[in-house]
Amino acid sequence: MPYGIRAPRRVAQRGDMTSDNPLNDRLDDDDYPAYSMGRAAEMLGATPAFLRAIGEARLITPLRSEGGHRRYSRYQLRIAARARELVDKGTPIEAACRIVILEDQLEEAQRINAEYRRAADESASRAGSGSGSGSA
Repeated sequence: MPYGIRAPRRVAQRGDMTSDNPLNDRLDDDDYPAYSMGRAAEMLGATPAFLRAIGEARLITPLRSEGGHRRYSRYQLRIAARARELVDKGTPIEAACRIVILEDQLEEAQRINAEYRRAADESASRAGSGSGSGSA
């Protein structure tokens, strides 16, 4: 995926913001769009314009409430906070978004590589323990 952060483990849908889902499930879900644009901007110490800009740069895509208002998840706020750190250090917003995307892609590649190594090590240890010598 050349742009944007990979899809979260489970993407919340508009229906997820209804009372059909138990409150505790929604509160514990990093991907639940619990924060309005104003609250998200306040938490980040940023402006709503900053959140719109990183949305336009396709770093994050906020979900929309039934009324069409942008809603942000904790996962998205962590991503936005990293972009904000870079922008505060003087990095242009487009570059900051690209850096965050590349960091995320690198982290994902390293996770997959570690899984492959673990599987290869397990396979090698099974092959090594199963190759006992037969009787003469």
